[in-house]
Amino acid sequence: MTKRVVSAVILIAVLLPFLIIGGTPFVILMSVLGVLGLYELLKVRGNVKKKFPVVMRILAYLMTVFLIVNNASSIDLQYDLDYRLVSAIIFLFLVPMVFINNSKKYNLNDALFLVGSVVFIGLSFNLLTVIRNFNVAYIIYLLLITTITDSFALFTGMFIGKHKLAPEISPKKTIEGAIGGSLMGTIVATAFYTTVINSSVPLVFVILITLALTVVGQIGDLAFSAIKRYYGQKDFSDLIPGHGGILDRFDSLVFVVLAFILVLGII
Repeated sequence: MTKRVVSAVILIAVLLPFLIIGGTPFVILMSVLGVLGLYELLKVRGNVKKKFPVVMRILAYLMTVFLIVNNASSIDLQYDLDYRLVSAIIFLFLVPMVFINNSKKYNLNDALFLVGSVVFIGLSFNLLTVIRNFNVAYIIYLLLITTITDSFALFTGMFIGKHKLAPEISPKKTIEGAIGGSLMGTIVATAFYTTVINSSVPLVFVILITLALTVVGQIGDLAFSAIKRYYGQKDFSDLIPGHGGILDRFDSLVFVVLAFILVLGII
């Protein structure tokens, strides 16, 4: 627990200046984190199944960065996805099957895994840059949702947790912990939203949407846990002592940011 707390403090100290400064430094940080996240995802799969050809891995990293920096300099909340980039991703990962012509080295499952991973990681971290450029308060709001929910789910589960939430995926998580995390995450994040971002939105809307986002964050946590469980891994990496890897730390956030885009027009 001590190692986890110390690592969290150090992580905040490193990330906070980039969050405050924004602009190009923040885009670079998101690109680095996105590439590291993709690396962890490919490594976890490669530990169990065959590794992807080196060229395909390099292309995956490059296309992830291109997705993250797409429209990243805009200060308007616009989601102008370059369809040429999407087309390039599809071609770059599907066409090589024909030229490699060896299903043991590279097949359809490999190609679709790369397409899905690149699009998922790339779009998630791209949305973080777009939202940060528009209003840093929104990013703080999303971080409060995920951080408070995760922390209080852990503490509540430790003290009063008795009923397992998803024992096959994450044996330590409890229903009591999930409820406690969502309640505190909703209270803290709602208070921040109404006092800092927008006080004119009906309170009931903010509460319901924030509550829904806390649930989505916990689903994201479980989804990534399911990936690790499927490949027989405890953590995505040991990059962050006490926390695991980038995806272990950002699993909830990437799901929350994707869900937030769906409801941003309401609050």
